[in-house]
Parts: sequence; structure tokens; C-alpha cells
Amino acid sequence: MRTSFIAAALALSALAGAAGAQSVTYTLDPSHTFPRFSYNHLGLSTQQSRFNNTTGTVSYDKAAKTGSVDVVIDMKAVDTGSVAFNSHIQGEDFLDTAKFPTATFKSTKVIFEGDKLAAVEGNLTIKGVTKPVTLKIANFVATQHPMNKKEAIGAEASTTIKRTEFNAGKYAPFVGDEVTITIALEAVKQ
Repeated sequence: MRTSFIAAALALSALAGAAGAQSVTYTLDPSHTFPRFSYNHLGLSTQQSRFNNTTGTVSYDKAAKTGSVDVVIDMKAVDTGSVAFNSHIQGEDFLDTAKFPTATFKSTKVIFEGDKLAAVEGNLTIKGVTKPVTLKIANFVATQHPMNKKEAIGAEASTTIKRTEFNAGKYAPFVGDEVTITIALEAVKQ
């Protein structure tokens, strides 16, 4: 009886290891991963900008419908299209990059609708303030990269935040409080 218990325990352990082996970790491709943000400017236009330096990883297990996301955004790499405004938006009233050079997103839950990855819940930290957000996922793809022949994933994710909740609300409500964040993401298997 003891031998069969040990054999069963070893079999369960092997199965658990095999199930865990399905999860794949991908490293963000910094030349194809860009968080963009847009907001209403004085009721006149929708301004769009992006961050040019983003790092992180995505783990994904399609069979188990699990995963995780860990992203770091270099806030000093903001690109508004204007060198003068890049400096302005990095100031204390907005991003305060001297004190808070990075923003982070760490997932807490992935949500599937059937076999389709639909959303990722997690904590967004900007200027030392952490708030829960839900990233809605569009166009998620897991396939072989056509150039380097490695496993790769790609997605478009978006959420809307209020900048006043992150201590970046100067000129609100004249300059819109709501900021839409959209992330174009590509990552390659480690």
C-alpha cells in the first residue's frame, strides 16, 4: 500500500510539473511595444502621445487560461511630438519624472471569454500612486514570429484612468481628466 501511495504521489507530481510547463514567458520587444495616451485638450482636440521605452514580461498558458503581465514604463521617454512639451509634461505638476522615473503595471488576474483572452486586471502605479485598472484586450495573437522563428505574442490593450487620481491633474477639467491608455505590445519567448 505504501509503495502505491508513493507511486501515486510521484505521478501527481509529474502531472503538476507537466501542467506548469505549459506556461510560456515572453519578453517585451521594446522596438514594437509602445504605451500611448490621449486626452482632450481644452475641448479643442484629442492629443496623443507615447512612451518610447518599455520593458517587461508576459507569461501565458492558453490551455490553463492563466497568465501574468509585468511592465515597466520609462516616464522620461515620453514623446509628445514637441521637445519643449516633453520637458513640460515631465514636471512636478504632471509626471514628476525627477521623483518618479517609471510607471508600472502588474497583473492580478487574466480573464478569458471562452478561449479568447479578453482582459487583464492589475495594479497601475504612476507617481507612487497605485490604482486597480482593467486592460481590455483586442487582437491578441500567439504565433511563431515570421522573422526570428520563435514563439511570439502580440496584442492591443486599453484602459481609461483619471489623471487627478494619480496626482497629475493640473489644469483639469479644462485639460481632460480622463486619459485613455492604449498599449501596442509584442513579445518573444524567452
